[in-house]
Amino acid sequence: MNIRKSYQNWREYRKTVTELNALSTRELSDLGINRHDIRAIARTSQL
Repeated sequence: MNIRKSYQNWREYRKTVTELNALSTRELSDLGINRHDIRAIARTSQL
């Protein structure tokens, strides 16, 4: 994987984490997501 692709993946990961963290606990619950799962979910969104 080249540096550009790695950087793009990292930026997408950070964007996903930021957006999910902005949701309320209730909104996350409605989506079936626990707050402690956000980073794992963000990692899998890049695959």
